[in-house]
Amino acid sequence: MNRKAVGAMIGLAGVVILISLAFVLPMKHSGPHDLPIGVAGPVAATSQIEDALTTSAPENFEFHEYGSANEVRTAIAERDVVGGIVVTPTGPTMLVASAGGAPIAQSLRGVAAALSTQAGTTVTVEDVVPTTADDPQGAGIAGLALPLVLGGIIPAIVFLQLLPRKPVQQAAAAVGFALLTGLGLSLILRFVIGTFDGSVIPVGLGIALGMSAISLTLIGLTANIGMAGFGLGAVTMMIVGNPLSGIASSAYWLPSGWSELGQLLPPGASATLLRSLAFFDGHGGGTAVVVLIAWVAVGAGLVLVARRRSANAGRHEAVEPAPVAA
Repeated sequence: MNRKAVGAMIGLAGVVILISLAFVLPMKHSGPHDLPIGVAGPVAATSQIEDALTTSAPENFEFHEYGSANEVRTAIAERDVVGGIVVTPTGPTMLVASAGGAPIAQSLRGVAAALSTQAGTTVTVEDVVPTTADDPQGAGIAGLALPLVLGGIIPAIVFLQLLPRKPVQQAAAAVGFALLTGLGLSLILRFVIGTFDGSVIPVGLGIALGMSAISLTLIGLTANIGMAGFGLGAVTMMIVGNPLSGIASSAYWLPSGWSELGQLLPPGASATLLRSLAFFDGHGGGTAVVVLIAWVAVGAGLVLVARRRSANAGRHEAVEPAPVAA
């Protein structure tokens, strides 16, 4: 076996190990991390509940005080908090939002059951922003994890081959693909799977924005530094961005640091935006939109840089004097 084969063997083994770590480590440490919880009610009662939860799970919750139960419900609907605890004369109520992520809602339901046992009274559970009856687990959104990333990578591969050395046309074709695919997937989520009940247009545009952010970045990198750029971009999106997207749960379900990194990459930003558009009337999706637009802008900027460089090279060749025959 020659040195190149040995080097390739070691290198490929290292790549597979790193890929495995990228997927396994976030999953191993997944769970509630500083979940923002709204609290309303008499201070004596709410403080007792907060102390009990902080003692039993010191890193799981972050409490935010509100003046009334309706304020907590509004905060949940606007994605300022992921759930709430309200204490009234009739007893405590746990407010959840299944649409914000099934694992979080299930965790809060478990907390309600534990509080009921400790207090010797029933803690009722109210789902403020529920999922639909047709898709109670939100499987439609969770199932978009891989299609979102592949929907950005595959068109970049195809149009790089079909439109060689034409990065502007490649980018335009990729955006067109993203719009068509986004609308199609939104229609499927709405009318076939029944994941959400609202308009298909915002969700379709959200999907398209996420795919375009990936495609344009890959096309721009390839136009400037070749296939090495494509490989770097694709690995970042698929191997780093996909497992850190939190699309099946929420960014709050990932360990601190990993969750912030995931939200700065297109897969994670897309996941947050899609839940906001599908279930929360867009609330909580502003930062995700900014992140995705920034990636689109970077990709488009790289495409324009490559186009200008190509144009300058063409002009240089055009004015270069022809060699004089001997």
